[in-house]
Amino acid sequence: MLHASLTTLHVVSLILQRFADQPELHPQLLAGSGIGAADLDNADARITRVQELQVCANALALRADLGLELGRSLHVSSYGLLGYAALSAATFGDAWRLLLQYPALLGTYFRLELQVEGELAWICAGGYRDAATLEVFNVEMCLASLKLIGDELLGQPLPLKAAEFTHARPRYVKRYAHSFPCPLRFAAQRNAFAFPAEWLERRLPLADSVTHGDMVERCRRLNAEFSSRQAWLERVRQLLAAQLAEPPGLENLAQQMHCSPRTLRRHLQELGTSYQGLLDELRFERAKALLNEEQWPVYRIAEVLGFSETASFRHAFQRWSGVPPSRFRA
Repeated sequence: MLHASLTTLHVVSLILQRFADQPELHPQLLAGSGIGAADLDNADARITRVQELQVCANALALRADLGLELGRSLHVSSYGLLGYAALSAATFGDAWRLLLQYPALLGTYFRLELQVEGELAWICAGGYRDAATLEVFNVEMCLASLKLIGDELLGQPLPLKAAEFTHARPRYVKRYAHSFPCPLRFAAQRNAFAFPAEWLERRLPLADSVTHGDMVERCRRLNAEFSSRQAWLERVRQLLAAQLAEPPGLENLAQQMHCSPRTLRRHLQELGTSYQGLLDELRFERAKALLNEEQWPVYRIAEVLGFSETASFRHAFQRWSGVPPSRFRA
């Protein structure tokens, strides 16, 4: 199942909005993400999941329950064409099956499933494989958003019967009630919430077969294009990651991708990145991993990442993370 490796700035923008009354914190929130003011002003900009997770980690250090709050701000309209396709579906069950058919368009960090068990239908989020320290945050944001989507599809609150979470009961557990007004179970076997299965047959108030058909076809085309771009970008990343010690340069990388430098540059620009941007991102990921291994001295890390001088690596790492390598390691 495809997981989106590129996403919009939507979540990052929501985080900055949450701290709008503290603009002095914005540099701290964006530290290490490589996201600048120019990116925030570009509605078509795309960032990587690594960049988004970095901003989330920065924000989580300031507010532990941020995942729940962000989830309550991710409306069905936040998911673009897919959200509108779901709104125009015939029934509640049709809408959910459509949403779960296109995880790449949802931009999810999870494998989402609809499971019917007796009289209950469960929306489950599993298969998380990103930063472990952000798993609880992402679970809260994901399930809170999915609950909100359920409410908005129906035009009324979805009656929940239970909610389960694999993590331990958090100290801010009282704030769960806003999204999950039902019995809660922590340290469970799955992340999921349940509602009466009979609600899957409920006709949606905004159902429209003509609009729905048009939206679904657009989603199908968008998903095919998005999946193709993701696969292409992943190939570029793999080639570049294998040559960090001696970066090939744009022209040589284009030859390896069997296209012209102009075509490679244009495709990367359309995906919201660039050759240098990808190189910096991969170097930063690798540098953080090596700095966590004490047997690697900084000068060797600089060599492995293709820097001719250790000082150049130190300056680059300071620019990427906001702190020098020695401080990051400490």
